[in-house]
Amino acid sequence: MRFYMIIRYVFIFLTFAYLANCSGNSNKNELSNQNEFSPPEIQFTQAMLMFDSQQYELATDKFKNIERIYPLSNEAIQSQIMLGFINYILLDYETAIFQFSRIINKYPSLKNIDYVYYMKALCFYEQISHEGLDGKFNDLALENLEQVIQRFPDSKYAKDSFQKKILVKSNIAAKHMSIARFYQKEKKYTAALNRYKIVINSFQETKFAPEALYRVSEIYLSIGMKEQSEKNAAVLGYNYPESIWYKLIYDDLTNQNNETIFSKSIGKIFN
Repeated sequence: MRFYMIIRYVFIFLTFAYLANCSGNSNKNELSNQNEFSPPEIQFTQAMLMFDSQQYELATDKFKNIERIYPLSNEAIQSQIMLGFINYILLDYETAIFQFSRIINKYPSLKNIDYVYYMKALCFYEQISHEGLDGKFNDLALENLEQVIQRFPDSKYAKDSFQKKILVKSNIAAKHMSIARFYQKEKKYTAALNRYKIVINSFQETKFAPEALYRVSEIYLSIGMKEQSEKNAAVLGYNYPESIWYKLIYDDLTNQNNETIFSKSIGKIFN
């Protein structure tokens, strides 16, 4: 008899425990549903708090939920931007570029669209390696930074984009210079001249322009085209009078004979 009583009490206890657990799960599901459908402003604030505390996975889920439940809200658009930014932070540049490109195509008149263009450009910029490797990201970064500068000249991102543009152009110029020096060393002067002239004509704002001018004069001098060498040296002297490269070509030409470009006026050289 006592045995059956014990079994009965155990059964009653397990029944209550099961009902309590079901009630708890129901409450949890209800709370989860309430949170899922809470106003987008509240959810976005929560997501930003998660982001600020570097809980990127939780923040991503929250931003995606906002986009799914409230697709027409401003918070949904800003959530898309934040999703791209999280991918950027996590170095998933390909996904970030896709996300930013989608926003640009879908919301071209967005108030902070300049930031989206800028972030897309940064994704390319930060994938640039040294000048000896593939220059694909150099070109893509330059193209996208130029878009920020041209489309949003008064934006706070335009100045930084311009500075990064100079660095990218220096990177591209460095690659041309490296190839040109190789050709010059191998006495393939036409190929070397073509590369140096690209730097002179397209990358004159970089630190490599004075050397490129010097190298062109040096090649002309070495193949007996002294007049061409002098004209090129005049350009070097006019634009970069304090450059070490101007001093070097000065010495090279002065050693040829006593009457050189440096005893003539700049005007006479070009006339």
